[in-house]
Amino acid sequence: MNKQLKQFAIYIILSASIAACSKSTSTVVLPIAALSVKDIPADTVVGLSAQGAPITNGKYTFYSLEKNAIVPNTDSASTKWDIAFMATRIIINGGTSGAGQGGAFVYTGLFDDLKIIPADSVFKTDNAPTSYAITAGSGKGWYTYDGLNNLITPLAGRVLVIRTASGKYVKMEITSYYKGGATLPASASDMEKLTKQRYYSFRFAYQPNGTKMF
Repeated sequence: MNKQLKQFAIYIILSASIAACSKSTSTVVLPIAALSVKDIPADTVVGLSAQGAPITNGKYTFYSLEKNAIVPNTDSASTKWDIAFMATRIIINGGTSGAGQGGAFVYTGLFDDLKIIPADSVFKTDNAPTSYAITAGSGKGWYTYDGLNNLITPLAGRVLVIRTASGKYVKMEITSYYKGGATLPASASDMEKLTKQRYYSFRFAYQPNGTKMF
């Protein structure tokens, strides 16, 4: 009787092990599809002063990466937005910029190659006016400024890794700062460079399950 019980126990253990192995080997982690966004206004130029200086409204455009949609300025104090744009300045919904759990850092590498956020990554939060999670300035964060031709160009191999207002994760690559989704040629007129700037185009992948895998 004891021998039969032992054999039955061994059978149960082996069956459970086989089932567990079968389950683990059949689990497939699918990559998160990237979404493309074009021409998000970022405090665009609405006119010129008598001295020829650009006039803007001085307001951020708030964006929900979870909803993939612009959020009204009336919700700027909420957790409905994740990222906001004003000229080359980018803020994240956390720290001094908002009530969310947001944070971010700039990853050096290719967008498609970033499959999982490195374990030692440090998510910074906005601490206005001294520092921001996404550093501004030519060559310091996501863009470079060509003063000779007066053009802003996204830096190759820079990925914004973002923790959203609700604590989920996103990777983002800014592809253009100009209306139409492409950096203007150096030969473009000064007026074109002025009026077509401050329009963000980017692609991003949002992980809804809370993990750091893409």
